[in-house]
Amino acid sequence: MKKVSFFTLICVAGIGLGGCTTGADPHISMAPPTYVEELPSRVQGNGVGNPGSLFGKGDNPLFSDRKAMNVNDIVTVIIRENANQSSQADRSTSKDSLTSLKGGTFTTPEGSPLKGPLNDINKIAGIGFSAGSGSSYSGGGSTSRTEAFTTTISARIIKVLSNGNYFIEGSKEILLNNEKQIMQISGVIRPYDISQYNEIESRHISDAKILYKTEGDLQRATDKPWGTRVLETIWPF
Repeated sequence: MKKVSFFTLICVAGIGLGGCTTGADPHISMAPPTYVEELPSRVQGNGVGNPGSLFGKGDNPLFSDRKAMNVNDIVTVIIRENANQSSQADRSTSKDSLTSLKGGTFTTPEGSPLKGPLNDINKIAGIGFSAGSGSSYSGGGSTSRTEAFTTTISARIIKVLSNGNYFIEGSKEILLNNEKQIMQISGVIRPYDISQYNEIESRHISDAKILYKTEGDLQRATDKPWGTRVLETIWPF
């Protein structure tokens, strides 16, 4: 008879509750939006101007726009993302009820010979029942969170859309003290939002996707072990 390992039992239990998984792993896809793929590219010239012209598009024209305009041109993205979130909720409920049941009474005219016997009956019939209940609930909660992320990254124009907007994409990797920092950005920008210094702020990027993560000893030390994530996934309480 084969022995069943403890891990196998955990996986079987996990499948019954939604699969044997190691918990949530947040990630972001840097793929361009669907409409970027659907829109055709703008047809551009070969970049050759009139020979001898001061306004030509040669390698070093005297009067040229230094802004990114064509595919593979580079634009500097200044990322300034600040998120402030605060919420508060209060709830209170109450309920009271009272039920009373009493026996009936018999009445007779004054001077009736049945007055006395009926009084005795009323003493018995007057037996009653009463009950009551009450419940109340009150609860409240509040949360507050502040995040800030500031950096600079260069991105390439991947596609010039037919409406003149640019789809850009950029990445940066830094290896420092055995810690690898990875930054990626993508999105759609308007050429009018590019400054004279060929810079654009992240708040002007549509469908922006910004990724920042670290890999190394620090990341491994702060991550939960896979066994802990499995148990948290299938733990019913």
